[in-house]
Amino acid sequence: MCRCFDQYEVRPPHEVRFHGQRQDTASSGWQHLLELVEEAAADGREVFRPLLELSPAERRQIITLPPTIAKLVEVKHLVLYGSNLLRIPPEIGAMTNVQEFTPYTSHRLHWFPYELARCRQLKASTVSTRSLYGNAKIRPPFPSLQPGRASTRDLDLMGLDPAVWGTDVIQACSVCDRSIADAGLYQVWISLRVGTDTLPLLVNACSLDCIDALPTPSEGYVPTPHTGGVGIVQPPADYA
Repeated sequence: MCRCFDQYEVRPPHEVRFHGQRQDTASSGWQHLLELVEEAAADGREVFRPLLELSPAERRQIITLPPTIAKLVEVKHLVLYGSNLLRIPPEIGAMTNVQEFTPYTSHRLHWFPYELARCRQLKASTVSTRSLYGNAKIRPPFPSLQPGRASTRDLDLMGLDPAVWGTDVIQACSVCDRSIADAGLYQVWISLRVGTDTLPLLVNACSLDCIDALPTPSEGYVPTPHTGGVGIVQPPADYA
């Protein structure tokens, strides 16, 4: 189990960081997963349970999903139960028919991309909420984001350090889809209700205007978009 923060005890806040591992795209598990996505896209299935078709060794190799999940436009239920995932790619926002999302017991999955909020039909979710940054039970801190605008001159947007940026590739604004390469990058956290859970969402924005356009965070969470870190004041934990 991930020990990025203690999931069962309230402790004084300490700095946390994103997981820094990169996906091994040469692994057998990754290649198998790519095939499963293509099969699901081709047959138009409504329930996608890719991990059930991977061996235990292959499942351990998967720490993210491929961007080709954008092809899964017919999927209504995405099941990622018990995964080893560290992050979900923003392309999940293209899965606009998803009605149910089940990453339950994926204890290394602490946050989600803002693009998940584009799945307007998503009504039901089953998430291990105590594993999430800022969850109401124990209020673990969010990783600190880089302050202000990061110029594209300062970024290799196709080779980022995931321990710093949460991902190794950022291409488009989470809000307006403008190319980050043309505009620069602002990152903020926002906690919103998606499905049946309030989730910490990472926003990759191209401008302050896009940050201003974000919806109001869920009641009982940090009331504005923020850049994380132990200095961010969160409401008291339910277990405090």
